[in-house]
Amino acid sequence: MNAEPLHLSPDRFFPADPAERAAARSVYEETAALPIVSPHGHVDPALLAEDRPFPEPTDLIVTPDHYVFRMLHSQGISLDALAIPRADGTRGVGGDGPPADSRAVWRTFCAHWHLFAGTPTRAWLDYVFHEVFGVRVQPSRDTADGLYDQIAERLASPEYRPRALFTRFGIETLATTDAATDDLRHHQALAGDGWGDRVIPTFRPDALVQIARPAWRTHLAALAAQTGGEIAGYDAFVGALRQRRDAFRSLGAVATDHGAETAQTGWLPDAERDAVFARALAGTARPDDERAFAAHMLMAFAEMSAEDGLVMQLHVGAVRDHDAPHAARFGPDKGADIPVATEFTRALRPLLNAFGGDRGRDGRPPFRLIAFTLDESAYARELAPLAGHYPGLVLGPAWWFHDSVEGMLRYRERTTETAGFYNTAGFNDDTRAFCSIPARHDLARRIDAHYLGRLVARHQLGRTEAREIGRALAYDLPRRAYRLDGDAAPAPHAPSTPEATA
Repeated sequence: MNAEPLHLSPDRFFPADPAERAAARSVYEETAALPIVSPHGHVDPALLAEDRPFPEPTDLIVTPDHYVFRMLHSQGISLDALAIPRADGTRGVGGDGPPADSRAVWRTFCAHWHLFAGTPTRAWLDYVFHEVFGVRVQPSRDTADGLYDQIAERLASPEYRPRALFTRFGIETLATTDAATDDLRHHQALAGDGWGDRVIPTFRPDALVQIARPAWRTHLAALAAQTGGEIAGYDAFVGALRQRRDAFRSLGAVATDHGAETAQTGWLPDAERDAVFARALAGTARPDDERAFAAHMLMAFAEMSAEDGLVMQLHVGAVRDHDAPHAARFGPDKGADIPVATEFTRALRPLLNAFGGDRGRDGRPPFRLIAFTLDESAYARELAPLAGHYPGLVLGPAWWFHDSVEGMLRYRERTTETAGFYNTAGFNDDTRAFCSIPARHDLARRIDAHYLGRLVARHQLGRTEAREIGRALAYDLPRRAYRLDGDAAPAPHAPSTPEATA
């Protein structure tokens, strides 16, 4: 039986140079046990509100993680064979067969474990298997069934219920990402159980800005239903959005989230804005209307954030659903989104000129925008210089395809000399794979320790200062960036590794 051991070196991801490695260890010692602040992610709030046992290993580790099934798909394994739900909610094998058996999917995943060598997915999964589930052998064709049974047995115990794991992982705050039209019933249930300050929503209005899409009027109707009034024009639209923001804030929200292909911002003249919105209501909005309206609405959302104190997040630079037949069959968020070159200097100038120097008024906190990109070249060329000037702009961490060992190191190398450490938002995991949260934060803390250890060894930083910066990156800066440290917005109107098995 092929059973390669699964071992995690205490020095993993640290520099090879002995002096740098020793300094990295010192920094990591300062951060390893800090609570996890997860201010941006995609965990389903129902998971924690209902606190039901996880069903079985495949649905926990393979099915929800697009990093996993994207790699398998790239090698010719169909998503049907992996039991990934289609857009119509059905699952099948080869498109026409019965639903795939969970154990069979798990065997496929384990048999292709070699595909993940050198990837961040491998780093996260090694941690999840070893630290969360006590696994001590690597996945393979031969070990698949034994690992499935071992993890399934763990999942059946009370210690592996979602809330128990939340506590064990040391999560202090977890933010979900929720559509602006979400009824927030799961967050209401969490608040009723005393978890409202630990699991908070994030306001995401993207679907309401995409006015040329066929589903836009359906989303608009949902907004009207949530706010109790007809939306027959732009002013009513903005009023309804403000109302929903207040509902999110009443349940602890500290941020909004905006996904866009470009960072273009700029107000439309009132007459043009109203005409564009009228065409959207009539179902005749064009793609150029949507682009202009999206740029206008980023300005409008920034204005709202300057008023209500919600931190504005902007995720830019992905061409969504690049594989059109794939998206038609399986729907969005199935791993077919691809990075694209992005321009920020000119695109963000209207927004930053209007709000980037805002220091707060009438007792409200200053405006804050956290920018993320998938175009790594933009970090050194544009984003770091912008963040090094505008008080209202903070750099989000390396995101998505660059949330990796080398990607996070490149991020520090490209931003630190211009923006420093304290114009960044630390780390957030941006994941829907619940058990990977501690894995991702541990990796980020190790990579920051790696980078800081190099600076110590080069005598650019003292060891004490490096430890202080390491703590800031892991804990203090995300709390500050998302106003979890007391710099909060005013209230709206109206909270042991198992023993290895033999």
